Amino acid sequence: REAEAFKEQGNAYYAKKDYNEAFNYYTKAIDTCPNNASYYGNRAATLMMLGRFREALEDAQQSVRLDDTFVRGHLREGKCHLSLGNAMAASRCFQRVLELDHKNTQAQQELKNATTVLEYEKIAEVDFEKRDFRKVVFCMDRALEFAPACHRFKILKAECLALLGRYPEAQSVASDILRMDSTNADALYVRGLCLYYEDCIEKAVQFFVQALRMAPDHEKACLACRNAKALKAKKEDGNKAFKKGNYKLAYELYTEALGIDPNNIKTNAKLYCNRGTVNSKLRKLEEAIDDCTNAVKLDDTYVKAYLRRAQCYMDTEQYEDAVRDYEKVYQTEKTKEHKQLLKNAQVELKKSKRKDYYKILGVNKNASEDEIKKAYRKRALMHHPDRHSGASAEVQKEEEKKFKEVGEAFTILSDPKKKARYDSGQDLEEDGLNMGEFDPNNIFKAFFSGPGGFSFEASGPGNFFFQFG
Repeated sequence: REAEAFKEQGNAYYAKKDYNEAFNYYTKAIDTCPNNASYYGNRAATLMMLGRFREALEDAQQSVRLDDTFVRGHLREGKCHLSLGNAMAASRCFQRVLELDHKNTQAQQELKNATTVLEYEKIAEVDFEKRDFRKVVFCMDRALEFAPACHRFKILKAECLALLGRYPEAQSVASDILRMDSTNADALYVRGLCLYYEDCIEKAVQFFVQALRMAPDHEKACLACRNAKALKAKKEDGNKAFKKGNYKLAYELYTEALGIDPNNIKTNAKLYCNRGTVNSKLRKLEEAIDDCTNAVKLDDTYVKAYLRRAQCYMDTEQYEDAVRDYEKVYQTEKTKEHKQLLKNAQVELKKSKRKDYYKILGVNKNASEDEIKKAYRKRALMHHPDRHSGASAEVQKEEEKKFKEVGEAFTILSDPKKKARYDSGQDLEEDGLNMGEFDPNNIFKAFFSGPGGFSFEASGPGNFFFQFG
């Protein structure tokens, strides 16, 4: 009678949803009369409401050990198994209920739920092998609707989230499990995996080592730990070689590091960018651009890779591509430095769309005044129309065009003010210079009529001959 009184009090608290007090009174009933199946069954129901499914499972199992015909005991045991993700064991429990009561609708529905969970497990297993991680996450979400306390499903979901690059979500799931069970090797592995993929390799190794302490045969943790250590060592060796100026060795080490784990996107993005920097130092600019392109394919937020590629585009005079990369960087980080880099690229792009007067004269941009004069002397004589008077009309027209361009180039580059405006990318028209109206022959005459220069006389209409002074 005393035990029954405790049970009744437990029932009252259960009805009020005060499950902690209900648990206390059911426990008193069990302590008073430990061989009553219904007391264990009631406490199991209370523990289930508190989310303590493993403890609830023990009580439910004890209830059916005491009374194998206790239907609610079998139902609760099955429900606990299902909530914990053991769908096979849950199915056996629900089938036992149906043996005792073949019209039990709850058992029929729960058996269907268990079958559904088993199907999602099988699909997820196949999709994981196919690396279809989104599908696995979907399956685990559906399975967890029936098995909310299953750590195994949560871990698989978290691992797939990590492999999809959804690190905060994966970390949240793993951390929740570790709060409940700090020794869970799978959760420790997933936590390390997230850090590893976020390029926090040193911290990741600590979690992998901890997981291996809990489960020395954990294959995934073992492989990830080995890869993390190898990747860290190769990257550091590459950095050391680069700092010492041994670019060839640095290139080899970064290349070896890239072969360790193709799934580590963030670290590999940095390795590609590092190798791109090495290639730029070796003046292999196109290869450097390719490496930086691979880096931003892996991580499209990687500002350093955009900056490196943009500089390589500038060095190879691919100004439109450089402007595009600098615009991307400036949109991401609006700093004065990035704004100036963008402005410089835009100026160079504008300049590249004009005639390249340095190229026309065949001199570099740092050419002295004397070098510019010598270049004009050589090119003007080379392309003067009279020198090609016997050529075809097409050739004459082309040489006349080149002669005019040489005159334009000399007019600009021999005048310090115009040259400065030209070099800075400003519009020359603002200086009042209309290149369409000037006469290249006047420049030619002015240049060659000076002391010690050339003299020329007309030998007939439109013909000239040149004489050294």
